Amino acid sequence: MYNLAIYLYQIGVFIYSFFDKKVEKMWKGECDAFYMLREKVDSNARYVWFHAASLGEFEQGRPLIEKLRKLHPEYQILLTFFSPSGYEVRKNYEGADIICYLPLDTIGNARKFLNLVHPEMVFFIKYEFWYNYLHILKKRNVPVYSISSIFRPDQIFFKWYGKNYGRVLHCFTHFFVQNEQSLELLNSIGIDCVTISGDTRFDRVMQIKEASKELPIVEAFKKGHRTFVAGSSWIPDEEIFIPYFNKNKDWKMIIAPHVIGEDHLSEICSMIDGKVVRYTQTTAEEASEADVLIIDCFGLLSSIYRYGDVSYVGGGFGVGIHNVLEAAVWGIPVIFGPNNKRFQEAQGLLNTRGGFEIDCHEGFNTLMDHLSCDDAFLSESGKAASMFVGSRIGASDIILDNIQNRK
Repeated sequence: MYNLAIYLYQIGVFIYSFFDKKVEKMWKGECDAFYMLREKVDSNARYVWFHAASLGEFEQGRPLIEKLRKLHPEYQILLTFFSPSGYEVRKNYEGADIICYLPLDTIGNARKFLNLVHPEMVFFIKYEFWYNYLHILKKRNVPVYSISSIFRPDQIFFKWYGKNYGRVLHCFTHFFVQNEQSLELLNSIGIDCVTISGDTRFDRVMQIKEASKELPIVEAFKKGHRTFVAGSSWIPDEEIFIPYFNKNKDWKMIIAPHVIGEDHLSEICSMIDGKVVRYTQTTAEEASEADVLIIDCFGLLSSIYRYGDVSYVGGGFGVGIHNVLEAAVWGIPVIFGPNNKRFQEAQGLLNTRGGFEIDCHEGFNTLMDHLSCDDAFLSESGKAASMFVGSRIGASDIILDNIQNRK
């Protein structure tokens, strides 16, 4: 059934590629992957293969890639992606020797891919369970590790009707999971090669903080004022927080929307009372006189959080919140919407009082009034966020130490 579904999916992707640019890129990238591998693979090199579905999973695995490369320069790094949103952004990443799409999980593709690469070790990041690749790797006795994985009782592996597909989990050499529940679930189906290592995303946000940029325009904009930073926001988020700052001019506001398009930016501007400037169209002098700074480019958000006194991370009124750790690492309170239950890092911030959930205007206004009027509450919340992140770094070291001890 699995292989039939993959072949039907492959046909569907091919047809849909004529109508959707993103799907077209993915189809072309998968077709080109074998040509790229034939051209670039060095038959004398020793390869370690990392696979990430998309950009978020790559960022999760990045600290491990870079530590492995530093400690073991004898290996070449092969990095594969499934999604164009990962490959197109990181296709020039200097930490890997070869970067390409991973062809779909047919038996033929898997054999052809592995015959070209011959990896000595494989790392699948978080939610990646490619049935045919994994079974062939196991048959060839190649060590395969699942890193920063997390399991829930509602997943197919733990249902009576998912037993056949669940066999794919037995192909892994070892699981490095995020929490105790994941370990217990794997144990319940007879898998005991499991270590609770935590989440490598904590290592990554610490790397990002250490490499953050100083931004003169943002610094001039802040100019001693209390500043609210909203990152990866959508319209439902902006409709919640913008009205508060229209009435409370003692705060300045930075908005880095998730979607940077003229229609969205114009809609944001129409909601704001006060002077608004856009990052790419202003100077430090002009920004210093503005009430609101809109970040109309990518790549700056993780550095911008450093200028905030309170942060808001968007997505919680839609498909789910974005990266709360990028804000929390700077030691500022993190506010987000109600769709956060599947995000362990958000739950951790809530439990430690470094993060706060809001679900309406009134809840946001009440919380902001408290943070504005109570300096001790503001400071303690920020410290709690920072301590939450700091106490959970080190997953990459745990993983590498464990693997090294197995050799």
